[in-house]
Amino acid sequence: MLPGTGSDPVEDATVVVEGAVIQDILTSTRSAASVSGDVIDCGGRTLMPGLIDAHVHVCALDVDLSAQRRTYPTSLMAYAIGTAIKEALDQGFTTIRDAGGADWGMKEAVDRGLIPGPRMFVSGHPLSQSGGHGDSRTRAENYAGCDCGAAIGMVSNIADGVDEVRRAVRTQLRRGADQIKIIAGGGVASPTDRLESVQYRPDELSAAVAEAQAAGTYVLAHAYTPESIRAAVEAGVRSIEHGNFLDDATASLMAARGTFLVPTFVTYEKLHEYGRERGLTAGQLAKLDLVLGSGLDGLRRAQQAGVRIASGSDLLGDLARYKTRELAIKASVLGAHAALVATTRTNAELIGIADEVGTIEPGKRADLLVVNGDPLADIGLLQDQENLLAIMTAGQMYKHQL
Repeated sequence: MLPGTGSDPVEDATVVVEGAVIQDILTSTRSAASVSGDVIDCGGRTLMPGLIDAHVHVCALDVDLSAQRRTYPTSLMAYAIGTAIKEALDQGFTTIRDAGGADWGMKEAVDRGLIPGPRMFVSGHPLSQSGGHGDSRTRAENYAGCDCGAAIGMVSNIADGVDEVRRAVRTQLRRGADQIKIIAGGGVASPTDRLESVQYRPDELSAAVAEAQAAGTYVLAHAYTPESIRAAVEAGVRSIEHGNFLDDATASLMAARGTFLVPTFVTYEKLHEYGRERGLTAGQLAKLDLVLGSGLDGLRRAQQAGVRIASGSDLLGDLARYKTRELAIKASVLGAHAALVATTRTNAELIGIADEVGTIEPGKRADLLVVNGDPLADIGLLQDQENLLAIMTAGQMYKHQL
């Protein structure tokens, strides 16, 4: 058993589940014979917590997001999103935090059992300044589109100035967002901004954080450069998404403030492999080249500074099938055990549910995986769904091939 706490594996463990909750953990020094109920013999395989992905986009159905808007009516999009949510659970992710696009209705569909899927935490529509990473308009387009509920998924949410930012945050919270996503710097897929640009002024960032905190939640910020990261951290955001160009001074600031870092390496690897054939422009590919080789250096700086390192994938379209590849990339710097902890316990701490999930401990929700092999010896095992012999979510067997 890998408890997910960072402590050593426990040999010959018996985990007792009652209803949705882990009731007890029995070791080889304590007899499990007195426990009544069904017994599942894992046969020397590995039991571990369900995985958590802190940065997904289940509504990004194509790598080319502009093409998605032209080819998917809302009805078709809803069905395709349901499939994307199910596929996350098939890969062993029992909790996901959607970093932009998914709304309350998608989360509710899972909670009601209308579609199978992991537990979801949704951010609604991310906030972007005009011409920022979340502004999908080309230089030839002026109409910003309608943010009135007529469309779902990857919808632009443009807010300029403190008052508009406050209104936009309050609107997303009213619509059921669990947390707020804000774009604090340039990005790869956006059509008009520079990757190194700093987006949103300090007062706008602080306004978003204040509104989120007033509602009992937090802000996650898309940022690559030290300048954009620093502005977001000083405003009080809870997590920095990506952070590829992180420097030593900014890493120290993040560690001092307790800010989480959510690296997303696999998306750059797969976009480098498939982006051109999937419709990325020459400008987008040039920005991709800048971030591709820098992220692991930023991760090393974060680790050395003591930053709390979480984990996300950020994959678009059918590339989402590579979610678990992210763990192997992180393991090249952190080691396999720390990469697993980032994807379980630390992600639960980031989302604010560490008292419920992320580790195998009494009182926690029974979100469990049985893996055919030892992920500490070969973390790449998790990339093959055939190695996931059992997936349990809230005490219910979703997959059972033991």
